[in-house]
Amino acid sequence: MIFSGSRILIRKLFESTNQILFRNKTNVRYSSNASEVFKNHGVVPEIIPVAPKELLKVTFPSGATADGGNDLTPTQVKDPPKINFQTQSSHFNLLCLTDPDSPSRGRPTYREWHHWLVGNIPGDDVSKGEILSDYISPCPPRTSGKHRYIFLVYKQGGKLTFDEPRLGNKRSSNREYFSIKKFAEKYKLGNPIAGNLFLAEWDEYVEQIYENLSKL
Repeated sequence: MIFSGSRILIRKLFESTNQILFRNKTNVRYSSNASEVFKNHGVVPEIIPVAPKELLKVTFPSGATADGGNDLTPTQVKDPPKINFQTQSSHFNLLCLTDPDSPSRGRPTYREWHHWLVGNIPGDDVSKGEILSDYISPCPPRTSGKHRYIFLVYKQGGKLTFDEPRLGNKRSSNREYFSIKKFAEKYKLGNPIAGNLFLAEWDEYVEQIYENLSKL
């Protein structure tokens, strides 16, 4: 009984240790790949000068996740995602989702077309932030190829007063010709502390987005 009980205890300790080691190893891999991900997809230096150090956790209600440039569909990302990143509840942060490939990566004449902009976020609770531009689902035009959809989080120096017009999700105007780099410079946000991205191209849901926007 003593031998059997000891063996069970040793196995549990071994399994627990392995779980901790695996979790730590995963965290290190996840964070250390952020710079590589943003450079491999041309985000640095094309869109921002310096890559974030942390890969943002982005989970959509559909169950899909942004994972360093993986392929997702507009249908999968039609609703605002849950965002998680390392921060303190006393800090204010800003979140942006931007498409630098509008209307296509080869001809980005509307660069950037931003899909989401939320400031004064306490910690990582985006639901309590100040919505500057409400979420509009990624909607790449038919035959435009894959677009990069880039999430970036910036740490604010404190609570800010933004003078940008507030944009709802019923109109597409004033979303184009955005620059997250210039926006960050304007509000002295420095370099992003976290980010992630995915790729998406047209699917049938995009037509529904266009139809909803054209009704107004």
